[in-house]
Amino acid sequence: MSEARKIPVGVSGRHVHVSQKDLEALFGSGYSLTCFKELSQPGQFAANETVTLVGPKGVIQKVRILGPVRKATQVEISRTDCYALGIDAPVRESGDLAGTPGIVIVGPNGPVKVDEGVIVAKRHIHFTPDLAKEYGVSDGEIVAVRTEGPRALVFDEVVVRVRGDFALDMHIDTDEANAAGLKQGDFVTLLKATQ
Repeated sequence: MSEARKIPVGVSGRHVHVSQKDLEALFGSGYSLTCFKELSQPGQFAANETVTLVGPKGVIQKVRILGPVRKATQVEISRTDCYALGIDAPVRESGDLAGTPGIVIVGPNGPVKVDEGVIVAKRHIHFTPDLAKEYGVSDGEIVAVRTEGPRALVFDEVVVRVRGDFALDMHIDTDEANAAGLKQGDFVTLLKATQ
């Protein structure tokens, strides 16, 4: 397989995307997120602000918010986190929140109960239009990638996302990274595109 078909890996830990309304409920009226560090996707950042997630069976503290604010609040956790919280979150693409479980999010200004929005993020690869053409993939396509090393495996069911403001990066969660022995900045190889 050629080097041109290599893709860098971004390991995504549990995090929260918030609406402006929920941000203000959590941190106070008129509050704005502050940047802790820039992320691989242009314009996106890990915020200094963290919250506590409260589920039916457990609590997870110091969960980072990612910015900028979004139209709807979304909580992305791993399957392991689901067990800890007592929430059966479905594997979904970002933004596909209809019918998903809710959760209580606690900030310094108090709690917010969201009725839906908890997901286990479906693994995906961000491409620019030019790179998608070079790699022979299209937006919404499902592909597979191969990892290397002592825990090498093939990830099937990887969604291709194409947008002009993206940067090449495959996003997996911590459970997936641990299963494959992957860390931030490792590379995977695009194997195939299904028709």
